[in-house]
Order: sequence, then structure tokens, then C-alpha cells
Amino acid sequence: MNKTIESVTHRVIRRSRKRRLDYEAKCQIMRDDYPPKKRLSCGNFAHAYAACTPSDKQTIRSLATANLGIITAYNDMLSAHQPLATYPDIIRAAARAQGCSAQLAAGVPAMCDGITQGQVGMELSLFSRDVIAMATVIGLSHNVFDGILCLGVCDKIVPGMLIGALEFGHLPTGFIPAGPMPTGLSNKAKSAARQRYAKGEIGRDALLEAESAAYHSPGTCTFYGTANSNQILMETLGIQLPGASFINPTDALRQPLTEATVSRVINVCANSDTPLSLREMITAESLVNAVVMLMTTGGSTNHTLHLLAIAQAAGIELRWEDFADISKVTPLLARIYPNGEHDINAFQVAGGTAFLFSELRNAGLLNEQVQNLMGTGLAAYELKPSLDSTGQATWGVRVTESALPDVLRPHRQAFSNAGGLTLLSGNLGTGVVKVSAVDPRHQQISAPCRIFTDQASFQQAFKQGELNQDVVVVLRFQGPKANGMPELHQLTPCLGVLQDQGYQVALVTDGRMSGASGKVLAVVHVSPESAAGGGLAKLRDGDTITLDAGVGTLQALIVANEWADRVPATMPAIEQNAIGRQLFTWMRNIVSTSETGASIFND
Repeated sequence: MNKTIESVTHRVIRRSRKRRLDYEAKCQIMRDDYPPKKRLSCGNFAHAYAACTPSDKQTIRSLATANLGIITAYNDMLSAHQPLATYPDIIRAAARAQGCSAQLAAGVPAMCDGITQGQVGMELSLFSRDVIAMATVIGLSHNVFDGILCLGVCDKIVPGMLIGALEFGHLPTGFIPAGPMPTGLSNKAKSAARQRYAKGEIGRDALLEAESAAYHSPGTCTFYGTANSNQILMETLGIQLPGASFINPTDALRQPLTEATVSRVINVCANSDTPLSLREMITAESLVNAVVMLMTTGGSTNHTLHLLAIAQAAGIELRWEDFADISKVTPLLARIYPNGEHDINAFQVAGGTAFLFSELRNAGLLNEQVQNLMGTGLAAYELKPSLDSTGQATWGVRVTESALPDVLRPHRQAFSNAGGLTLLSGNLGTGVVKVSAVDPRHQQISAPCRIFTDQASFQQAFKQGELNQDVVVVLRFQGPKANGMPELHQLTPCLGVLQDQGYQVALVTDGRMSGASGKVLAVVHVSPESAAGGGLAKLRDGDTITLDAGVGTLQALIVANEWADRVPATMPAIEQNAIGRQLFTWMRNIVSTSETGASIFND
């Protein structure tokens, strides 16, 4: 095994020892003192199955078989979640076929960052993760479920569901995706249309046509952003079946994979011969594996927040330094837009997650002492699913070669010897960079800064030609305490135009970029944030900033004494009454730092 991966894993275990023991003790109390169904009064129990079919009533009241609780993020506004409408019926039928039952325990809110990008609603996006966690707990609080099935795909939804499910870590849990939409207008062509619009070369109607051709059907968006990063990480954690992530919604394999997940969860419930709880699957070892997978694919920067929050929910303390050390020894094996030309469907054709598991295991980059729903170790995840002669999902074909070397490569021919994310630090704080999408010649810059506190003023300055120079754009007061840490995707087209015009440009912000942040050097999640008096609040227009992704520099070139004496700028007032933001004030007041997951669930 790679010595660095081994060392980081042991470091996380040591650091987390007390917290993990406390978590395991809590799970033990839940299992012993609150066993599903068994402590309910007759009135409680009758309420729980009052609306069920007569046969389901008999199954549930017998106490002898598993009753699965379904947590769904279905709504028909999210393309990724629209296919989930039919899943509860499929799950119930699959459970009945095994003499068991399933009930829809709760629906959780599911917002689409693609719709709220650049809008006021985006300021609720990150907090929706923790709301989803609480909604998941509410659904499971009835304590009538022997196992959990989570139906979700997109950005904050999957992490939120997992954080909530970990409160019931004594139960087995499976995640069921819906798959990506087929490829439409290429992501490269879509990005080009956005830049042409930013330059005024095309109008709104032409841009809308391009966007509609890219986002055109049910299914997950095809770029490699947070939603698709979620799917790879759930497979890596063992709570999603091998190769289940990127089967299109209309593929004949989609329903059998859902049915197989139901079967696997039933097979590991407490009353089975092979019980396996969520607590046993989400461990320091499996979380380190998830970080490795994030790095080797150049995944979403958002997971430098989400994985920390998930780990915390499991009694494990991950840190950004763990991400950085893992990134240094993890080769970049995937090129998926915006890290490359091709989309997630091409990734699946190239060999998908099965190929990555094979290569990472061969390179000694994964902890093998982990458990998963397949019950056969990581070797099962090197196999791709297919249909057997009876129409059921089966796994028998091992993927050892890439069908598209410009999308997936073996570890000895990696695109890069280091992973997709890195940390930068200096007197401005510590931030995260997605280097896998940035050409090496654009990974260093030293230039004057221009400071903004909202995207609209940045766009106005761009349109007026004020940014036609080498420049480091600073967008501050965008952290979790300031305004909920929105994604700042509207900056990308304009910054891309400036870079294409030959200027050296970069972005530094305490906010987030889209999980699909692209070719411009962007230092995000800078902590401490501006609203907490961080370094970005001390900057003034024209200060020279040096960024270097290679050596990890994030520095304002100001004499130390002057820097220490500067008074931080005051945060602009927030308009509380738009889109219900006032209801989230308490979250902004108590949220933790980006370096600890930007979570409201603090110790």
C-alpha cells in the first residue's frame, strides 16, 4: 500500500479516536435501546402501517422481516431527480418479492444549483445540505425501519441524506441514483456560447437555445460537477452498488440495479445472516478512499466541504491537510469536462468506476479493509453490471483497460502524477484550487487585485473594460457566515474571456465556485472568511497578490507591519427579505468554518 495513503489513514484514525468511540457508542445505544418497531406501543404501530395494503400490514406487524424506509429527494423540477417518481413503487415491489416491505419515510427538499446560480436563492444552497440532513432524521425518527434507502443525486442532497442517515448508523443504508441524461450539446460548445454571450456576440435567445440543447432531458447534467462527484464517492464508500452511478435513466439496466440495491440492503439488515450497518461502512479507511477517488478524477471542490461534514457525522475528523497530502501521491486518471473534452457518458464508455477501482487498487492507493453492500471487498467494484438471462443485474466482467485513453488512463500513464485539488496558503488564509482543469501555464500569477462584494458589480466592471489587464479578481464576503457561501458561477464566462484575450487572470474568494469550475485559476473557500476578519477583508484595490498552485502560495505582497495594522473592511448589509433568507439567519450565525465543513452541526 502507498505509504502516504497508509500514513494519512492512520493519522485520521488517531486524531478521531475519541470522537469515533463516542459515535460508535451512540450507535450501540440506538441498536440496543431503540430497536426498530419493537418498542412501539400498539397504537404507535397501528399508525405506522394504517395506510398499507393488507398484505404489507401483515408483513410489517409480524416483526420477522425487514421494513425499509425510503428517503426521497424527488421533484419534477430537477432533471436528475424527475426519474425518481416511480422508484418507491419499484422498491416496494422488490421488497415484497423477498417477503419484506418498504415505506416512503420522507421527502426532503431538493434545490437545483443550476437554476439558482447567480440568483438570491443560491445563498440558501449550502445550508440546504444541513436542512436535508435534519429532514432525513425526521423521516427516520418514527423508528419503524430496519434499513434505509436514499433516493438522491445532486449537489447538497446526497451529502445531506448521508449526514442524516449516519444518525441511524446502526441500520444498513443504500443509495440509489437515477443516472445521467444522454449527451446533448457538448459542454465545450455550451461554455463557448456563454463566453460569446459575455462578449456580446450573441443574444439571450441564442444562449438559451444552447443551454436548452445541453440540458435537454431527464437525468443528471453530464459535466463532472458535484452531482456526478457524489455518485463516484457513494460507490467508493460502498453504499451504492458497483457501476450503478452512470447508467442512463431509460437504460434497461436502471430498474434491475434499483431492485438489486433493495435486495442487498435487506440481506444486511440486523435480522439477516450477514448484518452490516452504515457505521461499519463509513469509516476512516473508506473516507480516505473517497478522498483518493475525488483526487484521481479531479472532482468537485464542494467535496472539500461535504466530505468533512460527512466524516464529522460519523465521528471522524478529516482535515484539508489530509486532502493535500493525498492529492500529492494520487495520479490524475480521468479527464471529464471541465477537466477534459468529454462528458460523464464518455467516462462510462471508457470503463467508468470499475476501471478506476482496478487501477487504484493495482497502485496500492486504496484501503482494502473496508466493507460494502456487495459483501465481497473492493474486488466487486472492479466489475461492471450487466443483465443476466432473467433480466436481473449481475456483475461478472472485470474492467482492466480503458476504451477511451483521452478520458481514462492507467496509473502508469496518468494525465498528471498529482491529483485534481490542492491547497494554497499565506497571509490571505487557506483556500482550495481545482488544478486539474487549469492549464499549467495559468497556475501562477502575480498581479494587482480588483475587489468586489457581489457578482453584478464584477460583471459591470467587465462590460466597461475595467478588467482588461492582468488581474486577480477578489470576491469577498461570500463565506458561510456572510451570506451562506453561494456558488459564483457567473464569474466564469467573463474570466474565461479575459484569459482568452491573453491576460493573466485569477479569482480569489471565500465563496464557492460551481463543482464544474473550469479553466481559470480559482482559489475558493478561503478561510478565515472575510466576515470573520480574514485576510481578504484587509485587501485594498491595487494590492499585488501572488498565487502559485505549484508551491501553494496565497499571498498579498504587503509589508508585514502594514498588513498587521490594516483594519478589515466592513461586510455590506444583507437584504434579508428576499427568497426567505431571514429564516436562515441563525444558520449564518452558528455555521462552522469552511475548513471544518461549513456545518451547523458543531460539537
